[in-house]
Amino acid sequence: MDTLLLARLQFATTTSIHFLFVAVTLGLVTLLVGMQTAWFVTGNPQWERLTRFWGQLYVINYVLGIASGILLEFQFGLNWSGLSRYVGNVFGAPLAIETLVAFFLESTFLGMWIFGWHRLRRGVHLALLWGVALTAYASAFWIMVANAWLQHPVGYRVRDGVAHLTDFGALLTNPTLGMALGHVIAASLLTGGMLMASVSAWHLIRRTADFALHRTSLRIGLVTAALSVSLVQGFGFAQFGPVGDLQPTKFDAGPTADARIAEWTTRFGPGDYTPPALSNVGLGFMILIGFTLGCVWLLLPLLWRDLVIRLRFPLWLTLCALPLPFVAVILGWLAREVGRQPWAAYGLLPTDRAVSDVDPGLMLASLIGFSLLLGTLAVTNWTLLARHAARGATDPALGRPPGVLDDDEPRPARAFA
Repeated sequence: MDTLLLARLQFATTTSIHFLFVAVTLGLVTLLVGMQTAWFVTGNPQWERLTRFWGQLYVINYVLGIASGILLEFQFGLNWSGLSRYVGNVFGAPLAIETLVAFFLESTFLGMWIFGWHRLRRGVHLALLWGVALTAYASAFWIMVANAWLQHPVGYRVRDGVAHLTDFGALLTNPTLGMALGHVIAASLLTGGMLMASVSAWHLIRRTADFALHRTSLRIGLVTAALSVSLVQGFGFAQFGPVGDLQPTKFDAGPTADARIAEWTTRFGPGDYTPPALSNVGLGFMILIGFTLGCVWLLLPLLWRDLVIRLRFPLWLTLCALPLPFVAVILGWLAREVGRQPWAAYGLLPTDRAVSDVDPGLMLASLIGFSLLLGTLAVTNWTLLARHAARGATDPALGRPPGVLDDDEPRPARAFA
């Protein structure tokens, strides 16, 4: 058993699972902001019910996602102490800011939003949700700042065998940051939109209660998915230019890549400095899924006169397409991270020097333990999401007025025009 391989498998497994939580969280909170803002502006109680229904699913995913994120943090100290020692002075700064934003500001705003129903003024309550969304985007920004530095180290100086931050502004203007951040945000919106459209399609297929409510959320989800998939494709293909210039060995070989490999051979010794073929395989399938999901644009004309509902076949297509964005985000992560190999920090710190000196048996035990724990969180999350999504939006528990029980009759509300 190879300690390095086990450590990489463990980090790949735990990070992939956590990223699924992140994609749903970032996508749903954006849609929630739109729905609660519409409720605040129009006063239509149906927007309130939509906010409560999807907000309930968002809270479930957020809570279990935080738990998976905490487990992920242990990876750096347990398995990658070499990375922490060598680049911790640079890499740790954006991670520390992200922790303050996500675990303090975002969680505080969300807690006040959850328990503020019917206790706070509607404007204040809406402002709290805006705070949740803005801090969620800030959290994603700082995570991508840290990741972009590993992809292309900037603003540092190596002193006494340790990298030190010399230019904080360089972290924020990293040429690998902008397009990658846009790609991640667009992918999250695509995931959230497809989740909303698929759940709504399932209710419309079964002709459950609140037909008008799910028809509206289906429209929101499909429009969001269509707009987002175009952004995903744009930001994705735009990265081939700067990545090819900054990481010449990542996707292709040529004179620049050969010169860089020769430089690394002189500095670090002989070795294989070309990325594994797995990165290109993941990239190819991700692109294929991206073009497939682009067909959601063909469903938008069918929203006219509710043809998408009357034909029913588009509803089944929407429902069956639910796993595709989740598979795509995992493949995208593999293409980005495996494509950086064999570097923990590209051209600066080889992965074999970043891993902790841990017994392979202990590393295998932690791999099994963390994978089972993260897998349990993921299964629990999707079980709870499916259960609460199946109940429909008749009377969600989130935001229920005080004194109203589960078996009470829901109050009548006027439908959308």
